[in-house]
Amino acid sequence: MDTNLVIEGFKFMVLGMGTVFAFLIILIGLMNVMSMVIHKLFPEPQASGESHTQQGSKNNKVIAAITAAISHHRQG
Repeated sequence: MDTNLVIEGFKFMVLGMGTVFAFLIILIGLMNVMSMVIHKLFPEPQASGESHTQQGSKNNKVIAAITAAISHHRQG
């Protein structure tokens, strides 16, 4: 019984870390495959028929509302 416990511990450490690393690599691969399948089955909807000017005016209205709310809050 002439085994070195440090070497045995190192072997178990490498085995355990290797197992976790392999599991994580497989997990990442399966998540990428799942993502591709989901994107094929459920594509993102196309942009609506609104022009950029209509979207810009909506954004300006939102910005104005936020600015008014902040100023009203600061006034007390």
